[in-house]
Amino acid sequence: MDTYVRFLFEFMSIFFKGIGTMITGIATGFVQIFNIPDYLHIIDFYKKDFTTGEWVLVIIAIIIMIVILALIVAVIVFFIRKYIKFRKTLVEQESMLKEIGELNNEVASLVQEKEKILAMKVSQLGLKPGEEATIDTTGEENTESSEDNLDGDLDSYRFSKLHSIDLQFKDYKIQQYNNTFTLEELVETFRNFAASKLKLYYTTKMMRLFISGLSATKLVILQGISGTGKTSLAYAWGKFIKNDAIIASVQPSWRDRTELFGYFNEFTKKFNETEVLKAMYLAGYTDDVYVTVLDEMNIARVEYYFAEMLSILEMPSRDEWVIELVPSSWDNDPKMLKNGKLQIPGNMWYIGTINNDDSTFAVTDKVYDRAMPIDINDKGEPFEPVDTEAMNINSSYLEGLFAEAKKKHPLTEEMEQKVSEMDDYVIKHFRIAFGNRIVKQMKDFVATFVECGGTEVDAVDYYLARKVLRKFEQLNLAYIRDEIDPFIEFIDKTFGKENFGECKEYLLRLKKMV
Repeated sequence: MDTYVRFLFEFMSIFFKGIGTMITGIATGFVQIFNIPDYLHIIDFYKKDFTTGEWVLVIIAIIIMIVILALIVAVIVFFIRKYIKFRKTLVEQESMLKEIGELNNEVASLVQEKEKILAMKVSQLGLKPGEEATIDTTGEENTESSEDNLDGDLDSYRFSKLHSIDLQFKDYKIQQYNNTFTLEELVETFRNFAASKLKLYYTTKMMRLFISGLSATKLVILQGISGTGKTSLAYAWGKFIKNDAIIASVQPSWRDRTELFGYFNEFTKKFNETEVLKAMYLAGYTDDVYVTVLDEMNIARVEYYFAEMLSILEMPSRDEWVIELVPSSWDNDPKMLKNGKLQIPGNMWYIGTINNDDSTFAVTDKVYDRAMPIDINDKGEPFEPVDTEAMNINSSYLEGLFAEAKKKHPLTEEMEQKVSEMDDYVIKHFRIAFGNRIVKQMKDFVATFVECGGTEVDAVDYYLARKVLRKFEQLNLAYIRDEIDPFIEFIDKTFGKENFGECKEYLLRLKKMV
């Protein structure tokens, strides 16, 4: 054993002596660099032999050495600051994730507490599981309303609100409004209505973007800073089409689809129907245009409560737009509820509003790819509008105009080629691709924008800025900073310096964020 200990000591001593030599060497090197007396001694030894020109060269040599030392110190300080900033960012992210986790736990606890309070309220009413009663979402006992008076015993139905719609629309026939307007006329009519009746002022371009967004997808996202009229625009559209928008104020506790559609209460044997579900059911009877507003939709995670709708609205056939509300059917279920499943109406659009601040969640690509985001960051300038009344619009007529615009204004071959070149450039330099869904949606959006009075290049510019370049925010901006200027040069060369202002403005804003 003594032999092994001596061996280990001698063997390891070589390693540790090497480390010691490294540390000593570095320390000795720094001491040698800053050995001012040696520098002065050498200068003193040679100073008698220097000529005037050589003294100038001595001074230059001293300045060069000082500059080199300063650069070394600056580089060391730079990397230390970078490291400290990196560590600080990691700590802040970890702290934020921890705080979000705690908030989610608190929300879950509050939901459980809400359910307990509801159960206590039911027990106070003297009910037992299986007994018939109607409890609304606040836990208060429903009183007999004028709607219930449509039938003397609506309490016997688990979908009482939907059943009342069946009674109300029992003999209803779809109304034809004989619409004759064009999309360009619709833009100006809606703009004048919002200004004259609601004192809401929007630019013609904003109205074109809004109508074009409705043609490209069933989900339009209005985003931007607070107070610029995002919710007001959706509200104005509801007033304009004579079907008030259903405002669903998203709450931080929204975690699944029950917040939108309601849920079946096993205790009361009733389905807690929401206003959104009621509006969807009503829309199924008519050919009118309807809109549901998801106000502050990213105050909760959109993919939690709206995921199923995102998937359904992607289905190519509207016959597949079906959502299951209950697993089985009852004899007295609403007329349009088949085997517990409801057909999602094709004449309803969904408009989400987003405030981009620290109190909200980031909207994921899954949501953005399926929606049409429109930025509203500026207040509209007041103008003198033409007094305009609201109008009834047949959904079939509006969608017919959209379909006609798509046939009338397909993407030109020249523009399609340029977009393809831009796609190749973005893949090569930024590792981001468009995807078939985005290309198809772009063609629909551009065609309608042109039919609304805009130009193809402006529509493509806006669409690519909001749907493609937005993905750059997910990248490390420090690494792509040097690629932004060449990309702008590519855009100028491909689309013209006078065009694509939205894309170039967005890229320059990204560059400033680094």
